[in-house]
Amino acid sequence: MNPPVSSPAIKVVKSVREQVSAEEWQARVDLAACYRLTAMYGMTEMIANHISCRVPGTTDQFLINAYGMLYEEIDASSLIKVDVEGNTLLNATDYDVNVAGFVIHSAIHMAKHDMDCVAHTHTPAGMAVSAMECGLLPLAQTSMRFLHIAYHDFEGIADNVDERERLVRDLGDNEAMILRNHGLLVVGRTVPAAFNVLFRLERACQTQVMALSCNTKLIYPPQNILEDTYERMLPKPGRAARNGELAWPALLRKLDRTDPSYRD
Repeated sequence: MNPPVSSPAIKVVKSVREQVSAEEWQARVDLAACYRLTAMYGMTEMIANHISCRVPGTTDQFLINAYGMLYEEIDASSLIKVDVEGNTLLNATDYDVNVAGFVIHSAIHMAKHDMDCVAHTHTPAGMAVSAMECGLLPLAQTSMRFLHIAYHDFEGIADNVDERERLVRDLGDNEAMILRNHGLLVVGRTVPAAFNVLFRLERACQTQVMALSCNTKLIYPPQNILEDTYERMLPKPGRAARNGELAWPALLRKLDRTDPSYRD
C-alpha cells in the first residue's frame, strides 16, 4: 500500500482591501475616482502624470498610480503605497512608480501635511499657458480664482530630488502652480478639493488659449474687482462648493453610471 500523498500547500493572498485600514481604503477609492474623472474630462497624457493622496493617519506615506496604467484603468487596489524616502510599502501591480512623479509629489507631501492630495497634468492648454510669458490672465470668473497663482521655472526632467525644495518654495501657500514649459500642479486638503481646483484651472487655461486665438482686444475688470472675486472664490471652511465637496457625490454618481470598477 502506497503512503498517502500530501496535498500541496495553498497560498492564500489577501486582497489589498484586507491589508489596509478602512480609512486608507476610502482614500484609495476617492483617489481612483479622481483618476477616472481626470480621464473622463480629457486631462490625461497616456500613462504620464500623477495624482497622489496622503495615507490617512500618516505624514510620510502616500498613494500614487502605477507607471504603466492608463488613468481609465486605475482602481483602488492598483494604487501603490510609498513613503517619502522612495520605499514601496504596498504594490499589487506589476509596475513601479515613475521617478519624476515621485520627486514632485513627495516634495509637497513632505512639506505640506495639511494638503492631502497633489495633482499634476500635461494638458495642451496647461502646457500652452505654461510657455506664455504673461502667465495666466484673469480673463473670466473661473480664471480669477487663480489671480495669485504660483510659478516654478523649468529645470529639466524632474528626477532630481534637489528640486523638491524649490518646488515647495515656489508653491508657497497657493493651491495651484504653473510649472513653466511643463504643465499644471494643484494641491487640496482632500481629493475632492484637489480635483475641483484642477478642473477649474484647466478651464481657465482653455479659456485663455481660446481668447488669445481670436485676435481681438481683451478686456479686464478693475483690480479691486479682481481681488474681491479672488478672495470670495478661495476654498475656506464652510464653502462646500469652493472646496469641491458639493460636486463630489454627483461626480461619483456619474462615474458609477459609466463604470464603477474604480471601487475595486
